[in-house]
Amino acid sequence: MGPVAGGGRAAGESVTSRALSLLAAFDEDHRRLGLTALAERAGMPLPTAHRLVADLVEFGALARTPAGDYVVGRRLWDIGLLAPVQSGLREVASPHLQDLFGATRATVHLAVRDGLRALYVDRLRGNASLPVVATVGSRLALHATGVGKVLLAHAPEPVQAEVFRELPRLTPFTITAPGGLRRQLTLVLRDGYATTAEELGLGACSVAVPVSQRGRVVAALGVVVPTLTRDRPRLVAALQVAAQGISRSLERAPAVGGADDGVV
Repeated sequence: MGPVAGGGRAAGESVTSRALSLLAAFDEDHRRLGLTALAERAGMPLPTAHRLVADLVEFGALARTPAGDYVVGRRLWDIGLLAPVQSGLREVASPHLQDLFGATRATVHLAVRDGLRALYVDRLRGNASLPVVATVGSRLALHATGVGKVLLAHAPEPVQAEVFRELPRLTPFTITAPGGLRRQLTLVLRDGYATTAEELGLGACSVAVPVSQRGRVVAALGVVVPTLTRDRPRLVAALQVAAQGISRSLERAPAVGGADDGVV
């Protein structure tokens, strides 16, 4: 993500829009920013950024680290969890995620599609020692994650076409050829689950299944393990049981936003 705007700011721009520009400077690749970098990415003078950042820290939307950098604050995170997709889906899915963790002892992920990314709305950390790539709130590549492949397979064609335009290589094993990814998505629709093998991070494999509400895929449920060599059938079965349980619970809940909302 480049600067939110150029160096010159509109004279009549509101304080609110400037504060939001500072918050928008953070993304998956910029989780920690110094004041100068914040000002540059938000496209505003350093003195203005300094004043607004102080207000955001006081409110709790930003926090300052011991090193002097800034990170997203806990209060902003707590507010974000109240969004309908996160709060409603997390509440409904929570007992099923606990059951899945109990059955597999693997790291469990629940994600929805947010534009061209997989947004992780819940996570339970497993027993295996694995690289931590995804946390709650992470927005990761659809083509390189198990949950992402499930969501992409069930996404509208315009979304798939947009993702295929750029498939960055995240590890030596990431699928970067559109034809190869399209073949995998066909298998996801046929088999009902997706897999990855060290495509997002070395030493981590994943398997994921769709979660539906009233016939529409609204989320994906996955587990991350060191290898899928032996346990794939068992993991797929456990995932499908949990996903079906979430789907049954969602039948009694208000419609969850997700796969078809905000196409691009």
